[in-house]
Order: sequence, then structure tokens, then C-alpha cells
Amino acid sequence: MLDKLRATVDHIEKRIEGFKPEIGIILGTGLAKLVDDIDVKYELMYSNIPNFPISTVEFHAGKLIFGTLNGKNVVAMQGRLHYYEGYSMQQITFPVRVMKLLGIEHLVVSNACGSLNPDYKKGDLMIIEDHINLLPDNPLRGHNLDFFGPRFPDMSAPYDVEFIKKAKEIAATHNITAHTGVYVSVQGPNLETRAEYRYLRIIGGDVVGMSTVPEVIVANHMSLPVFAISVITDEGFQDVLNKVSFEEIVKVAEEAEPKMTLILKELISSF
Repeated sequence: MLDKLRATVDHIEKRIEGFKPEIGIILGTGLAKLVDDIDVKYELMYSNIPNFPISTVEFHAGKLIFGTLNGKNVVAMQGRLHYYEGYSMQQITFPVRVMKLLGIEHLVVSNACGSLNPDYKKGDLMIIEDHINLLPDNPLRGHNLDFFGPRFPDMSAPYDVEFIKKAKEIAATHNITAHTGVYVSVQGPNLETRAEYRYLRIIGGDVVGMSTVPEVIVANHMSLPVFAISVITDEGFQDVLNKVSFEEIVKVAEEAEPKMTLILKELISSF
């Protein structure tokens, strides 16, 4: 793994000519337009980067973007990877380790998700305070990469409390509805049944999605502070459950994206 990581980082560093990112950003489904606000210096296709997994999901461009955002050097993943695409957990989180080796000191993650909490509506934002991991594998399984972190990393506070506080203040200043809560990560790609939505709510989930947690686990393993935010694109209330399409999820995410972008831009400038 370390040899692959070093080869990938060497390849990237030769192409970004000394550019040093401070912040890593992972953009979720329908949430890639934040890139429009980045003063792009370099743009690399995943397919041209050695050992880099390629996103296979529609609306995920598969680009690694280097540039400045609100005065900060950033590297943004325009297109993320999911377990349901057939990748291993180590492959899904490979880019996070690459970004760490490139020099990032903070990680910002976004995603689209379904609501389990009846008070959290479609189009709202939710700042993730904690998560429940129901994925069938863990990115830290196997030989520990001592270079990055300990065998048994602490996960008592996986999301940085100061970032959460700042983001809530930014949202309040702009009258943006931004809940806080617990994200449940599941395998997918199918959406949940009524019984599954009921179960996920009973065990403490506020929203459910198919990403984010693997990247957060690996970031914590490397002592990388994390901020994560969800755009609620559909409602999984078991008593009034309606069919939902991927196209509808993307549409709602794109409509809510400006609110998320505003929060992220101001938060990033405060790092």
C-alpha cells in the first residue's frame, strides 16, 4: 500500500509544480459545483493517475482539482468512490491517504442522503456530529499502516467540534436551515425498505447514505480533523414512503447546493 501511495503522490507532485494543498474536499452526488468557485490551478483526471480508483457513478466527473478557495489552497475530489461500485474499502479511502501525503491538514466531506428524522426535510442540510457504521467492511482491516496511525484509533469524536460550531454559526447568520445529527452509512446501491428505515431510526440515525464513513475513519486514523455535511435529498419516513429516483436525488442536491457551498466557503476561510 505505501509503495502505491508514494508512486501516486510522486506522479501528482510532478504535475502540480510545488502546489501545496491545505484542505482536502470530497464532493458528493449532485454537489460538484463548488468547483466553480475554486480558482483552478491544476486538474487531473482520475483515469490518468496511477493506482487511483475511477468513479463509475453518473454525475461524478472523476477529477482531482487543485486551486484556491477563499484564500486557501485546496484539493477537491470532483467525484467520490462507493463500496457498491465494487471497490474495496482500501481503494475507496486511497485518495484520502494521498491527499494527506500531499499535505492537507483538514478534510471537508459532503454527501447526499435520505432523512430518517421527520423534522429533517428534503432540501435541508445536516451537519454530521456522529455516525453509525453499518458497512460490511472496514478500511483499517488488515495490516496496520503504522506510518499513518495506531492499530486502534479513537473514534469518540470523529467530527471536529470546533468546525461544527463554526458551521452552525455561519448557517444561523445566513438564515440557512442546518440541522445536526447522526449519519448512518449503508452498503447500497438499493434504497431502503420501510422496515429498514424504521430500524435505522430506532437505532439513532437521523439520515442515511452510502458513503462518507470510510473516508472519515481513515482521516481519524491519520489524526486529520474532519467536517462533514449532508444535503437531504429524500425522506425515508416509513409511514409515508414514496418512490424516489436517482435523477430526483441529484435534482434536489443541485437545488440545495448553493446553501451548502456558502457554508463551506466561509468555513474554509476560517481554517
